Amino acid sequence: MKLKKLAFNKIQATVFILSIFLAIIIAEYIFTYRDAGYGIVLCLFVTIAIYVLISVIDMEKSFINAAESLAIIPLYVLFTSSLPWFFIDQQFLLPAIYSIILALCFWHMHEKNLELHDVGLKGNDLLKYAMIGILIGIFTGPIEHWVLKPAPSFPTFELKYLLRDIVYMTFFVGLGEELLFRGLIQNDLIKTFDTKTGILGQALLFAVMHMTWRSPLEIAFTFFAGILFGILYHRTGTLTASITFHGMNNVMLVSILPYYFAGLLI
Repeated sequence: MKLKKLAFNKIQATVFILSIFLAIIIAEYIFTYRDAGYGIVLCLFVTIAIYVLISVIDMEKSFINAAESLAIIPLYVLFTSSLPWFFIDQQFLLPAIYSIILALCFWHMHEKNLELHDVGLKGNDLLKYAMIGILIGIFTGPIEHWVLKPAPSFPTFELKYLLRDIVYMTFFVGLGEELLFRGLIQNDLIKTFDTKTGILGQALLFAVMHMTWRSPLEIAFTFFAGILFGILYHRTGTLTASITFHGMNNVMLVSILPYYFAGLLI
């Protein structure tokens, strides 16, 4: 006997998407400020609830797609927070974690029959947009450094670590987060609602996922950075500028400025 689905109109479907936003925010807050274990359990519950509900609710396809792209966020919290990372050498931890995020994104793309160009992974004007992103990142990196003031990771500045971090921050952190928040979530929110809602919505979630820094200023910074990333992607139609912007910002943040202000970089 086939179960009849519950029909949702646009208002009800919108409330459903807003509920997912709220659940993700609550889960991340509990994970960061209350109890990481409870936060992980809540992320598991949110993920299961999303997939159960979209299987029993009849609503427009765009809302279902938006819900499924949003489900990647609690999924990646689950994977990155509960796997036994202790067996991995510390220098490979970052690419290992972001490889999980990339895997989840590409798995989602496979399930939705999305091509690379559908999510902004295009080669058009590659150098032009890469340079635009790098130039913006050079100026925003010092702002985030002022907010977080991270200490140098090593006793001395070494070129090999700088080159390693450029690769990590661009092709793992930048690519992973831009693909998830801009290429997938922003795209689906724009298709479901409108451009403004899509850009602001993904920027809010992007900021929430930086709650683990325990800094209100960092949340504010990443919210506005998320808006810039989203506008760049929307205006150019490619993730190139936002990926290089993201990567250079982070390189300035952790790989250059901490050594400069500590007097280790002449």
